[in-house]
Amino acid sequence: MIDQINALTAEINSLTASDAQTAEALRIKYLGKKGVITALFNEFKELDSDSKRTLGKPLNELKNLAAEKIAELKDAAAQAPDTEVAALDLSRTAAPMPLGTRHPISIVRNEITAIFSRLGFTIAEGPEIEDDWHVFSSLNFAEDHPARDMQDTFFISRGPDVLLRTHTSSVQTRVMEHTQPPIRIICPGRVYRNEAISARAHCFFHQVEALYVDTDVSFADLRQTLMYFATEMFGPDTRIRLRPSYFPFTEPSAEMDISCNLCGGKGCSFCKHTGWVEILGCGMVDPNVLEACGIDSHKYSGFALGMGVERITNLKYQVKDLRMFSENDKRFLEEFTSAR
Repeated sequence: MIDQINALTAEINSLTASDAQTAEALRIKYLGKKGVITALFNEFKELDSDSKRTLGKPLNELKNLAAEKIAELKDAAAQAPDTEVAALDLSRTAAPMPLGTRHPISIVRNEITAIFSRLGFTIAEGPEIEDDWHVFSSLNFAEDHPARDMQDTFFISRGPDVLLRTHTSSVQTRVMEHTQPPIRIICPGRVYRNEAISARAHCFFHQVEALYVDTDVSFADLRQTLMYFATEMFGPDTRIRLRPSYFPFTEPSAEMDISCNLCGGKGCSFCKHTGWVEILGCGMVDPNVLEACGIDSHKYSGFALGMGVERITNLKYQVKDLRMFSENDKRFLEEFTSAR
């Protein structure tokens, strides 16, 4: 496979496209559902652990290279002057056509995904309509846990065990049920909770969770991952702080704060003059969760972490009202036309 990766790297570096249609055809050829790189990722899933550790990074680098190269070709094609008179649409209005952009949630989610992909994490997805087992029971939630109450969870009328997922941890349990370690995934997606809509809360929002399970995974590995994420997302001067907490599916558990990116940790109204802002929860995967998913907790250990994308977006762009993300106010969205 490494020979294929090297050959494809050279091939992609030499790609050219005279127009947007050609660039799109290249995207489909290499990155589409039946593309060459997608096929390599499918082969990667069948490799042994040692091969995965060796090939994971170059394979992700190949995918990123292809995406960047094709994006450059598309940009170049879009900016190239059209000298073909026959290609002109004489019925088109002379008024400039405003271009759209990515939603701020998508911008930040893509940035989070890119950071973790550089650490070898791959994306895993699951259904938004879930069952009690994957959302609660397999994650060590007690039968009387408050999160099972109707005040927090949207249950579907088909039965008490069918619900809208309250977190993307359900994707982690689905992966662990069918995959033996090593497991290194991120789970981005939309989640739902029965909460009153306000400037600080909404009945739906977006999460990105990460899971790493292997032999000899320690809390030190978790902390190093968190430090890398914080500095990549918020800048090299960012500091982190871990505080003890409680989550049913991790033990020990912690909440992570970062030094306030507005005042540099000196204290301001945004961080309530503490110098710190909470951004995510994390911890070592509880052995009960591993056992419930068919993984030997005496042989394997792991860590998990989860963050709200809206929370990270708030910190990055200082958006004070969560409702603005779902109201589609063009004045608000146009502020992100230059963001990537």
